[in-house]
Amino acid sequence: MRRGLLFVLSVLSVFTGYTPGYTMDKIVLNTGIRDPFTTSNQTGFIDLIVQEAFRRIGIDAKVIVYQNSAKSLVNANIGIDDGAALRIQGLEKKFPNLVRVPEKLMDNDFVVYSINKIIVSDNWDTMDEARIAYIKGWQIFQNNLRDHKSTIQTKNAQQMFDLMTAGEVDFILYERWQGLWRARQMEITIQASEPPLAKQEMFMYLNKKHAGLIAKAAASLSEMKSDGTYQNIFDKTLGHLTK
Repeated sequence: MRRGLLFVLSVLSVFTGYTPGYTMDKIVLNTGIRDPFTTSNQTGFIDLIVQEAFRRIGIDAKVIVYQNSAKSLVNANIGIDDGAALRIQGLEKKFPNLVRVPEKLMDNDFVVYSINKIIVSDNWDTMDEARIAYIKGWQIFQNNLRDHKSTIQTKNAQQMFDLMTAGEVDFILYERWQGLWRARQMEITIQASEPPLAKQEMFMYLNKKHAGLIAKAAASLSEMKSDGTYQNIFDKTLGHLTK
């Protein structure tokens, strides 16, 4: 039956120019991070990077967002989703079914934000006498500021920014691009510490059932960086936030 169908299609292609259509394989990566990395219309930085990296190897990929970041990793690990995006190195120790794509997606900068004061040091002790706020659960801040005397941990980013604009804290601690995006939405001008307090490489992971795609995805992402595609996407989605 199948041979007969293929014969008919081949005859049609000769006499009518008809070409049978083929759809790309599809995969879904998840994350817990929203604007400006992911957006509702799939035009955030990570949305576009992931789409293009996999398009080049014949895969239709998209990124979905979970409110519960921990659940997203569990689902990627057990194969409900095909992988995870924008994650730190070493997740395979806790989630053994996840395999890291070795070419990094980006570096996350963790910075100090303020309205009137500028910090020009990456020394955590610089904030010893300051009133600070950061989002509860962000381990990079909690681990480095365990003994800080005046700290408020907020439920979300908006609460943190509201404390700063009300003058109730001197500094807030956040990831660079999410901070700049939120300030743009609030129409306020903020200053970021330079250099950042910390940098962290961020990666994609695929469930081990897709292990055959790991090297191809890494090569595709590297190619995007070499041919300028990566920079073009960065400029369009993140770079404009500094202007």
